[in-house]
Amino acid sequence: MLRSKNILLRACEPDDLPLMYEWENNTSNWLLSDTVKPFSKYTLGEFIQQDQSDIFTTKQQRFVIQLFQPLKTIGFIDLYQYDPVHRRAGVGILIGDETERKKGYAAESIECLKNYARQTLNLHQLFCYIQASNKASIKLFQQSGFTSVGVLKDWLIYNQKPEDVMLYQHIL
Repeated sequence: MLRSKNILLRACEPDDLPLMYEWENNTSNWLLSDTVKPFSKYTLGEFIQQDQSDIFTTKQQRFVIQLFQPLKTIGFIDLYQYDPVHRRAGVGILIGDETERKKGYAAESIECLKNYARQTLNLHQLFCYIQASNKASIKLFQQSGFTSVGVLKDWLIYNQKPEDVMLYQHIL
């Protein structure tokens, strides 16, 4: 269920810290994750440690996206704002290895996550927020069955300019 033809979604391990540190501190990814300051290795190490806890406790879960051939880590996919009462969670994804982008691995990862959310967590829906200028993510989530359900006007300020954020939803 947490694997497809090309990828495996697995739990974070302490060995993932160097890549997590590199990708989380890459300023070109900050707008995507609404980050405004660098993460320390200590903070990310604590995150990895906490991520071993139950999603019912932390309300979030990060999975490492790992290729089978060649065997390597290429990104992360997250469930966040997990709500077991209303049976929903947010989705965030980053293919941090830029050489592995646009190869379909993000779509495979989302499909694996959708199956996990439906079959294991008994979720009813997934949602995501996407910057209006992030055409690649909009295309990815639309092709993965997500529907645009709203716009948050001028939600983010980037380079002193306001930007809309799109709200997407998928009923499982």
